[in-house]
Amino acid sequence: MKRKWEQDRGLQARMLLTMVLLAVVYLFFLAFLSYSGTQPLIMLLFVGFFLAIQYFYSDKMVLWTTGARLVSERDEPKLHELVTRLCALAALPKPNVAVLYSPIPNAFATGRSPKKAVVAVTSGLMQKLSGPELEAVLAHELSHIKNRDMIVLTLASFLSTVAFYIMRYSLFFGYGSRRRDSRGLVLIWLISALVWFLSFFLLRALSRYREFSADRGSAAITGQPSNLASALMKISGIIEKMPSEDLRKVEGMSAFFIIPALSSSSLMQLISTHPPVEKRLKALRKIQTEMG
Repeated sequence: MKRKWEQDRGLQARMLLTMVLLAVVYLFFLAFLSYSGTQPLIMLLFVGFFLAIQYFYSDKMVLWTTGARLVSERDEPKLHELVTRLCALAALPKPNVAVLYSPIPNAFATGRSPKKAVVAVTSGLMQKLSGPELEAVLAHELSHIKNRDMIVLTLASFLSTVAFYIMRYSLFFGYGSRRRDSRGLVLIWLISALVWFLSFFLLRALSRYREFSADRGSAAITGQPSNLASALMKISGIIEKMPSEDLRKVEGMSAFFIIPALSSSSLMQLISTHPPVEKRLKALRKIQTEMG
């Protein structure tokens, strides 16, 4: 039986506002480039090429960079059974299933569409969580697939990436400026830096909202928000006790994980792609109240 996909109007409004602000920043950036006489075609093609590779081959790239490997139903029958049942409830085609052999309990999903997706869990996650908790985590990752978060964030970050490369190379190669004088180049650099800076924080906010949305999706699929809350507390508690050396091996993939795996010295903690666990637990308690 398919579960009803409840909507959070407040969360949707915040995501929409973030997207509108991103659009305003990007339109200002494009208008400035046009006014300054910059020819952005080469840079747009350059960034578009690499983002296209990321989009079309994201599942293979993520599996390769993490070391996760696809597993068959013969390899992991219980895991496949869980994913199959949850996909039926969420009205999703079944994605490929992968396992990352790591003691750090975590999970992630990737892929450009529901039909070209991968959901992966670590061996540590399967060992540490109970059956209902593992089910809730898998439902969270399937919600990312259902919400098409990969394509949303890839498209949203396109002009931010363009601004970053212009900021990085304009002063070295004289990129931009109709007159190509030093003041024009400095102005282009400053505007590009401002656009990248603003879009960086807006994209982080959008990513955090997508996590809240996936948490809500997990609650909708399983009907048990408390199971995800229990899993989040357990995962975060274990990660806090993991050796820094183990965390550094996977922290490059933290943006994909259900909870970032960051060492205590990591600067990535300052600007997270995920909301604090405490806020996620509070939101899940609210959903539990709404459901019953």
